[in-house]
Amino acid sequence: MWSCITDFFTYETTKSVVVKSWTIGIINRAVQLLIIAYFIGWVFIHEKAYQVRDTAIESSVMTKVKGFGIYNNRVMDVADYVTPTQGASVFCIITKLITTENQVQGYCPESEEKYQCTHDKNCTKYLNKHGGYGIPTGKCVSFNDTVKTCQIRGWCPAEIDTIKTQPMREVENFTIFIKNSIRFPLFNYTKGNFPSTITKSYIYSCNFDMVQHTYCPIFKVGDVLKYAQQNFTKLAEKGGVIGIKIEWMCDLDRGDDQCSPSYSFTRLDAMSQNNPVSPGYNFRFAKYYKMDNGTDYRTLVKAYAIRFDVLVNGNAGKFNMIPTLINMVAAFTSVGVGTVLCDIILLNFLKGADQYKARKFEEVSDTEINSCINDLYRSQLSLRHDEKQSTDSCSFSIGHFR
Repeated sequence: MWSCITDFFTYETTKSVVVKSWTIGIINRAVQLLIIAYFIGWVFIHEKAYQVRDTAIESSVMTKVKGFGIYNNRVMDVADYVTPTQGASVFCIITKLITTENQVQGYCPESEEKYQCTHDKNCTKYLNKHGGYGIPTGKCVSFNDTVKTCQIRGWCPAEIDTIKTQPMREVENFTIFIKNSIRFPLFNYTKGNFPSTITKSYIYSCNFDMVQHTYCPIFKVGDVLKYAQQNFTKLAEKGGVIGIKIEWMCDLDRGDDQCSPSYSFTRLDAMSQNNPVSPGYNFRFAKYYKMDNGTDYRTLVKAYAIRFDVLVNGNAGKFNMIPTLINMVAAFTSVGVGTVLCDIILLNFLKGADQYKARKFEEVSDTEINSCINDLYRSQLSLRHDEKQSTDSCSFSIGHFR
């Protein structure tokens, strides 16, 4: 116990030992050089650690789609194939429709094959459960001259969504107009995706591409799908979700023209395209009407669509003294890592490690110090007046003056 107490109340101080070794010297300077290069090249130049950064980007996105298509011998315009109509950052372009017209509330047979039956007992198991297109009644009724299915209560006739239809091919040439405004609240800095030199005539004539028109806000649907590495025919058949990413990486120390958007495109539902359970993207909506006698009826539409999600992210940086000082101190402190590494090699792996340890570490106790002081005091009493003394390491030398 006493040994533990004495070991706890000890103090360590640095002892400098100069080791004249080419091996350890080269390792020491190489490690220091790598650390300095890392901080200068990566931390300060690449990561711009001298800047304070604002990642809380505020963004507003407005969109418009233009183009005309022909579907089932009908001319389709924006009001027909775009939903929702508000021009938000998430919108859908419908490519294919399956319509069920003149549905009214009543009783009718199910249209799905799994509800086929021969008598009522086949249908009672669906009671108190959700049917395909309505609430099951437990009765087996005729669907046509040869097939019977379970009866439901709901909107009748039930939808048949297995009808084969061709997608609207003109969608590939539709254009999407994207207006994006961003703000970095920390710096009270605002910017839009329109360059200051842009003109109305340029917007009417340009189409975005990755080489010549990188800041054009007009995107052709076919080009977007190409950049996302998607096939239009397959995507229009089943639908899908495409992400249009706008990234703002702004260095406010370099001027306003250095804060510009960069665009990238990807398919966001890539996992579902090979999933046989629910491939692609589709949804349903209805248009409601009223007969002369007051009865409500509707047209049910199952729509296959390409959904576009406009995603905005980014950050801005500006010089600030506080992060600069913090990273400079961290750089100078990290240079000491070279000393730690060299000590490990020196004291454990080099030839003569035991001799290095003996020179580097030395234990001194109070008893040894007191004994040294007493010996020195007695020696000083025996000195003659013409003697020269030295107190280095508790030793002295005697020399006669001439």
